[in-house]
Amino acid sequence: MEISWTGRLEVRITPADVGKRVSVRRLGDPGATSEKFTDTVGVLTSWTDGVLMITRRNGESVRIPETVVVAGKVVPAAPARRRGPAASYPELARAASRGWRPVESERLGQWELRAASGFTRRANSVLPLGDPGLPLDAALDAVRRWYGERGLPAYVQTATGAEGTQELLCAELERRGWVREVSAEVWIGALAPVADRAEGTGVVLAREADEAWLARYQRKGVSEVALRVLGAGPSVWFATVPGAAGKAPAAIGRCVVDGRWAGFAAVEVDPGRRRQGLATEVMAALARRALDEGASAAWLQVETDNEDARALYTALGFTPHHAYHHYRAPRETPDEQGEPRGRA
Repeated sequence: MEISWTGRLEVRITPADVGKRVSVRRLGDPGATSEKFTDTVGVLTSWTDGVLMITRRNGESVRIPETVVVAGKVVPAAPARRRGPAASYPELARAASRGWRPVESERLGQWELRAASGFTRRANSVLPLGDPGLPLDAALDAVRRWYGERGLPAYVQTATGAEGTQELLCAELERRGWVREVSAEVWIGALAPVADRAEGTGVVLAREADEAWLARYQRKGVSEVALRVLGAGPSVWFATVPGAAGKAPAAIGRCVVDGRWAGFAAVEVDPGRRRQGLATEVMAALARRALDEGASAAWLQVETDNEDARALYTALGFTPHHAYHHYRAPRETPDEQGEPRGRA
């Protein structure tokens, strides 16, 4: 926000700033009993016909008529983090994709088309990092054909809120009628503090997900395709805290080590054993293994409404890095089939 020495608010953005991160102050809603300002910070995704569209960190789009804008400025890039790991979105997105591999993939320019018979949207969506080599409409047509040939709906995975994210692509998809169905967040943190949080002596580590581990996994009836996705990655480890005799494990977890990154997933605890520190034990054991393999930083994905998980990860030193979203192509026919299972 720009305020001159005379106290006057200034609008210092123009349509030429589309694609930049901005801060805008607008007048409150008409009819308010007193003058009120509202501030919006995010990426300016369009400025047409007298209306600004700003995409916030969480992916929410805000429509602001230019007639109510009283001040605005371009926000400089955030300074490098002084604590914990730092990464651009493309680096993290590629690490996450390597840690959750589809059964089938194909390149469309710099985009990656991924399919795994509908097991999770992450493995059945386009990862659009870079230029598809075609105009956007032609690229999206190619995407729809590719997934249609496999009996799957077309999804594009995008991100907002960090260096190198895709607010402009999100806006273009929404203008074309693509529907955002799922949003979650990627959090990052230093690995060593996680390893130091618990002994993890009761945790068993293995290279494959055995029947006991799968008995605790939240997605029941895991198929052969799902097993291939779960087991794929640069260096995959499965953690298990055994349960009572004849019972499913008390807790499980999965970690993929990939260079400096360790990616945690499927950290699940028996509902009757929660709040006993078992999730921390699992993550600590996996973190020590990852440290032994040379990793120093960690990432994980968490749903925006999973308050218990968010509290745990905050306590372990993780912080939000970016939000990611899955956009589904507009339905062409009422009987379109192939909904991917799972929330993310």
